[in-house]
Amino acid sequence: MVLWRTSTGELHAGPGACPHLGAPLRDSRVVCGTLVCHWHGLALNGKPFAGWEPYPVYDDGVLVWVRLDAVGGEEPSAAPTVPVRPAPGSGLDAVFTASGRCEPQDVIANRLDPWHGSWFHPYSFVDLTVVRSPQGADEDAFVVDVSFRVTGRLVVPVRAEFTAPDARTVIMRIIEGEGATSVVETHATPLTAEGDGRPRTAVIEAVVAASDRRGFALARAGAPVLRSLMRRAAGRLWRDDLAYAERRWALRSTGRFPG
Repeated sequence: MVLWRTSTGELHAGPGACPHLGAPLRDSRVVCGTLVCHWHGLALNGKPFAGWEPYPVYDDGVLVWVRLDAVGGEEPSAAPTVPVRPAPGSGLDAVFTASGRCEPQDVIANRLDPWHGSWFHPYSFVDLTVVRSPQGADEDAFVVDVSFRVTGRLVVPVRAEFTAPDARTVIMRIIEGEGATSVVETHATPLTAEGDGRPRTAVIEAVVAASDRRGFALARAGAPVLRSLMRRAAGRLWRDDLAYAERRWALRSTGRFPG
């Protein structure tokens, strides 16, 4: 796959191989908004060309989505499910990506198991209590009281809600306390075909932090440094949580998963 932007910011996406001789288009240059193959100069402006069809692409301001109809196996939607986020320009966003030997359901199961948080991640969470769990088949929301560990004994108590707007997404939203309206979006994307004996799943996690404190605007000025720290914190969590998801898949695939 290859993606590029024009000089006006318009986004294009399509197969990553040149339709002429298969050159890797990711190594090619964009000239005046046109992708020019570095092998023989074939120019692609994002519109269909002989042997090359663009993919529908959507930029939600934090994540870029590419729709792969040929391999999706599902009825395509006009746009992805994008949750309500802090007002544009008011938050600080960072995106972390990792992959593991599991299926999307294992990633989702991890995120919808809030009870494991303070046991498995004591370096990040303290005093986690589930105050409401889903009631009935039509409800999917968990609400938890938890304190985020900043450093040492310094913790920040919040109330957070977990919901699942679709089968491969979990949203954590802070609804009370410091950083209210901040969201963590966890998207589980299959990298292998359904039924593959050795499945792999990508975890794409977007954190959009917000605060009504006056100093937060100054903090946003240091966005590059803060994004690095936010990605590092997410990576530490997912180092453990992917082990959880991979173990869950291994137990289920061998038939030894408790019923």
